[in-house]
Amino acid sequence: MVNIHIPTLAPDVLFHIGGFAITNTIINAWLAIIIFLILGIFIKKSVSLRPGKLQNACEYYLEALMAYFDQVTGDRKKTLKFLPIVGSVFFFILLSNWLGLLPGTGSIKLGHSMLLRPANTDLNLTVAMALVSVIASHVFGFISVGFFTHLGKFVQIKNFFLSFKKGPIAVFTAIIEFAVGLIEIVSEAAKVLSLSLRLFGNIFAGEVLISVISGLVAAIVPAPFMLLELLVGLIQAAVFSMLTIVYLTVASNAPHGEEHEATEH
Repeated sequence: MVNIHIPTLAPDVLFHIGGFAITNTIINAWLAIIIFLILGIFIKKSVSLRPGKLQNACEYYLEALMAYFDQVTGDRKKTLKFLPIVGSVFFFILLSNWLGLLPGTGSIKLGHSMLLRPANTDLNLTVAMALVSVIASHVFGFISVGFFTHLGKFVQIKNFFLSFKKGPIAVFTAIIEFAVGLIEIVSEAAKVLSLSLRLFGNIFAGEVLISVISGLVAAIVPAPFMLLELLVGLIQAAVFSMLTIVYLTVASNAPHGEEHEATEH
């Protein structure tokens, strides 16, 4: 009888620090953060006008990523403004996904629990990153176009009260705009669900697939599936970061009516 370990939806709690539970997905996230910290220290110490191999490689991938983001923002200044958030999200998701394919992940045990597990198979983490992305888009929106202008994209209270002076058609239009604004608010919550569940679902499904294949056959057969998961990890990081920069770009643009008025002035 083949003993196959099927991952559960909830991560395993390894131990507690005070009242804070440390799970196997947190270990994976910490590993990714430590790797970035060490890499950052090395890059900072080696930065020069005549870059070495490490600096050249980092600059190459960073330029490629910014060119990718430029396709959405259409402005290098906006790309540079959003890069600290979106770039961090992209590289963290990518590295944490790939760390989940390291030997020992899903097989080394600490007590009755697995020591390592891909960080993005924890729904808590993907929801947290989705919240950061959506909330950051609104913060940039408030800063870029102003508090009331950005709020007016969702709640058309001013137009509603002014419509009473313009007649019944204007009142009906204002009611429709107000209802559409409420739907837009619901869509913001849907963004969080969409971002978090897409990333969680794809990475969790890949973990289950690798676990089942590895339990049924020898080590050579799962290799193509692991190569496929490398690609999936890259795609999911790209999709999450691209949607984040789309939200940031849209939120930081003034409504069409506001842009038209500004141009006339």
